[in-house]
Formats: sequence, C-alpha cells, structure tokens
Amino acid sequence: MSGARRLERRCLDRRASEGRPRAPRRARSAMRRIVMFERVSSDGFFARPDGSLDWAVPDPELDRDAASTIPRFDTILLGRRTFEMFEVAWRPAEGAAPTDEDPHAPGRRSDEMRAMGRMIDEATKWVFSRTLATPTWRNSKLVRAFEPREIEALKRSPGKDVIVFGSGSIVSALTAHGLIDEYQLVVCPLLLGRGRPWLDGGSLSSELALQEAKAYRSGNVMLRYTRRGDPR
Repeated sequence: MSGARRLERRCLDRRASEGRPRAPRRARSAMRRIVMFERVSSDGFFARPDGSLDWAVPDPELDRDAASTIPRFDTILLGRRTFEMFEVAWRPAEGAAPTDEDPHAPGRRSDEMRAMGRMIDEATKWVFSRTLATPTWRNSKLVRAFEPREIEALKRSPGKDVIVFGSGSIVSALTAHGLIDEYQLVVCPLLLGRGRPWLDGGSLSSELALQEAKAYRSGNVMLRYTRRGDPR
C-alpha cells in the first residue's frame, strides 16, 4: 500500500472513531466534609465551667436557618461530656417522639428543635471517651482513642457530611490535624468571664477564609469559615 493510501486510511479511521460515543469518565467520589457548629460567647467560651449551655441567646430565626441544613448530615462527632448532655436533652423516651424543647432555653419549644432532636437521635453518633461505658443510645459508636486515620477513612466513606457539636477537645484534635473543612461559629452578645474554650492552645495555626457573616436581630452573629484554599 502506498504512503498516500495509508494516510488516507488513517484519516478515515480517525473520522469514524470521532463519530462513536465516548465512554463517560468516572466521576471522582466527593469526600465527606466535617463541619463544626458552635455557639460561643463573645469571649470565646462554648460552655460554662460546669458545662451548662443555659447562657446562649435564644434566636428563632437562627434556629430556622440551622434546621434548614439538617438534611446535609447523617453523622455526629461528640466528646463524652457533650454526648452525655445531648443524651439527657435529646434522647427520646422509649416509643416517644423527639423532644421539641430547646436545651439552651428550658421551657422554650419549637418545630425546629423537634427536627434537630430527630436528626440527633437518628444520626450515627461517634462518641470519643476512654471512660464511658458502652452507650445504649441507638446508632452510637464508642471510640476509645482519637485516631486521625479513622477520621480520614470516615471522610472517604459513603454518606452525607459530618457535624461536630460542642466537644472542645474533639474540635481541637480535629483542627490540629487539619480535618475540619468548615467552621460555623454563632457568636452570642455576652461575656461569660470563665468557661470552657471552644479551641485549646495546642491546635494547629491555620488561615481561614470567611464565606458568610450574618447578623441576627437578637445580636447573635453567624460566621462561616473554610480553610483558606479549600473549595466552599
């Protein structure tokens, strides 16, 4: 076959291949994101020295915004103290509906709190503790030691995003290893003077990018940050 004929044949083969449907590329599996949600005083505490949360400023508008994000999450990370407080506040009695009472304001009830209670009750709950007995609250997993590789495996596993409530020691450990993707801080308009800081001094220094700042009529301010350089 002459060189001209070989060139013509290659051109015909190329045109034929261009007309064939191409196999779709395999989409990269998205990593699950870890989101920290914390109500903090203006001087940086997430709880009183005794762990109580009764200081937070009630805010129905903020509750509605928070409830709207519930479908994003199916897993919660908690330290022992926060887990025990959540169990008292949110675990429904056998056969009962989830509570609608606000743990930050005893006696105040709302549909948003009921939705939050249902999500917390149904979600997979990782509780980090060396001393806690085996938890009996459904969908609870006891983790004896914080292992960054376990958290990385969780982020790679199928499922929705992961949320962290309270749990200053866990937030600090996750931050130290660069495992939190988004920080949501609700800064309340008050000073506690003393309490439990939401982040201890041993955490990794890192730059954050402000994604949203929303002020509420109550005086609460929602600040939403991602790690600088990470996608929103």
